[in-house]
Amino acid sequence: MIALLSGTLAVKEADRVVVRTPSGVGYECFVPTRVLADLPRPGQPVELHTSLVVREDGQTLYGFATAEERRVFQRLIQATGVGPKLALAMLSLHPSERLVRSIRERDIAALVAVPGVGKKTAERLVLELADKTDDLVAEQAAPVSTASDAATQALVRLGYGAPEADDAVRRALAQEGRRDTADLLKAALAFLVGGGRR
Repeated sequence: MIALLSGTLAVKEADRVVVRTPSGVGYECFVPTRVLADLPRPGQPVELHTSLVVREDGQTLYGFATAEERRVFQRLIQATGVGPKLALAMLSLHPSERLVRSIRERDIAALVAVPGVGKKTAERLVLELADKTDDLVAEQAAPVSTASDAATQALVRLGYGAPEADDAVRRALAQEGRRDTADLLKAALAFLVGGGRR
């Protein structure tokens, strides 16, 4: 089991990275877009908490910023119909703590906002995992987090991809700071439609 990967970031792509260890071995690792956005430029040191998923057709390594995020990923893929790619999509749209809270509170709307998660999958996920998250950290409701989540979900419903929606909301928050959902959505749309022009 490869639980921790530490070395130099050699490659940084849309959904994966390659980390070169001090011994010279390069490991390809798939990561949520939230993690990807926070990683440094190639050539810089990096450390990821990892989960190795072994299937009949091969072995795939998935990387996360924290051990808790990895635990949430591992719990998600235990649910029927949720594979590693779908779990990664969930962690790309929502922080791990937000996902745990959504599952505990049976927030189907938050779960179906993830591309690829339909109502049946969300209901099954809640049914199977709602009572199995006591050891996981859930997000405490906070206005800023709620506003950013709502704005991101609204953009996804409008047809934008989860990564670009999340990026636009982050840029809007960085530019203006605290704001309500409506203003945040308007600013994020400005980035998506006109490159940030108002």
